[in-house]
Amino acid sequence: MQVTDPLQSEFSMPIDLGGARLAARSGELGSELSRPELEAIQALCADPARQGENLRDSVSTRLMEAFRLRQGRGVFGLLYELNSQHLLIQVASRLRRYGSKADPRDVLQEVFFNVYRYPHRFNAEREDAFRVWSAMIVRNTVLKHLRSLGRGGRTELAIEDMVSEPQAAPSASPLAGAVETESRRECAQVYLTYLHLYLRFYTMLSERERRALHLVEVEEVSYREAAERLGIKLENLKMVIFRARRKIHRSMRRVFEGLSPDCRPARGSNPESDAQQAWVEEDSDEL
Repeated sequence: MQVTDPLQSEFSMPIDLGGARLAARSGELGSELSRPELEAIQALCADPARQGENLRDSVSTRLMEAFRLRQGRGVFGLLYELNSQHLLIQVASRLRRYGSKADPRDVLQEVFFNVYRYPHRFNAEREDAFRVWSAMIVRNTVLKHLRSLGRGGRTELAIEDMVSEPQAAPSASPLAGAVETESRRECAQVYLTYLHLYLRFYTMLSERERRALHLVEVEEVSYREAAERLGIKLENLKMVIFRARRKIHRSMRRVFEGLSPDCRPARGSNPESDAQQAWVEEDSDEL
């Protein structure tokens, strides 16, 4: 498939890729799209209620999910053609914000390199998932680019390692201050995401698991007192706490790896059977 490159024109020049043409282009991808995926994309293109950005975002999410599964070059090419223009505008806007004279086209290529490199981190639960995910990659890629210039070199750094990256030495330059502010804001957003996921999976625990965690982690009572309030043995309380924390941790880890969470309420109401079941599940995890 031949991919047009809108980067040679003005930033504001739109891409002429309407629903009918987009449906025809998706039909040219052959085996890179399964029949259900192709039918879903063509249904979106045929929907008169979907126009402009709404159509682009919903189709891009479907294409990215197909690329995550099969890494088709044609799918990625169409994904580039659909999104390069508005992502270029985002990149240019962020570079201007920091007063950088870097060519936004060069940074855009890094953005799509990261899209190509990390498809396993994409989650297609929302129709606009690709728009949200690509905006995050734009932000991280611009920050990485500016940091590399600030350090005086272009050190290779994986996009998923940016949150835990060591802080650069303090600098009095306005650019370094702007990058530092953006990094702190990003860190706060990541922390809120962690809290949101923790709460989401906490509510999926059994009532006893939630009560046990609340007593130990919120009310900060001793394990012995918590066991007495719940009417179970101290050893069984420790197992309930262990299983609850493990469920939350495992489900959060799967979300950040781009997989579906597997947090499930504890089965059974007997403390002894719960402890035995926990060890059975632990053994199965090692297989």
